[in-house]
Amino acid sequence: MRLRTLLADDEQMARRRARRLLEAIEGVELVAECASGEAALATLEAVEVDLALLDVQMPGLSGLDVSTAAIDLGVHVVFSTAHAGHAVDAFERGAVDYVMKPLDEARLRVAIERVRARIAAATTRDEAPAAAPLARLAIRVRDEVRLVAVEDVEHATLDGELVTITVKGERLLTELSLQELERRLGGGAFQRVHRRALLNLACVDRLRPLATGGYLAVTRAGDEVPVSRQEARRLRQRLGL
Repeated sequence: MRLRTLLADDEQMARRRARRLLEAIEGVELVAECASGEAALATLEAVEVDLALLDVQMPGLSGLDVSTAAIDLGVHVVFSTAHAGHAVDAFERGAVDYVMKPLDEARLRVAIERVRARIAAATTRDEAPAAAPLARLAIRVRDEVRLVAVEDVEHATLDGELVTITVKGERLLTELSLQELERRLGGGAFQRVHRRALLNLACVDRLRPLATGGYLAVTRAGDEVPVSRQEARRLRQRLGL
């Protein structure tokens, strides 16, 4: 697979070197280049990205700040920095690797291969037989706990910091992450179709192709759920398309 990559560094010379090295690595596609953490964060929200190569120290939002949102969105993070002091913090936040400046081609290739290995491992886990799903899902709503039948969950989407679960047309806000919901629902008809969406395929009425290579899944209730380019490939395999 091609790694759609975002590069963020406030130093123009550093970006130029990183761009040259990334473009020389087969299978890496540089889709965005940002000079600030704020720009990187906005780009992650708008563009499908597999890997973010982030400078740690940038004015305003640091690379560490951006990494938190990136990882929540399912984007793999590699840091590039001239300072080794942030390494522990970087790995605690879930970074795949931490590369020192000035960037070295061989070392950057190692980091890219580690990203590929992590993606491959995740794919293998996804293909493993899923555990039997729970019959009912417990959702804390305000001061009470709602118990809903798993088959009644249509989809769940991340908007900002909270996840909205749609159950028979009703929207329920939850503090559970999409990752935790995916684990609790246990596979079956459910698929993580986007970094921001978990979908019950049994509730899908049709798929509308997008220019990006993904889909817009339309549920029987008329809701539209995005399916990313990467997950569209898995969905086609699953549906025999």
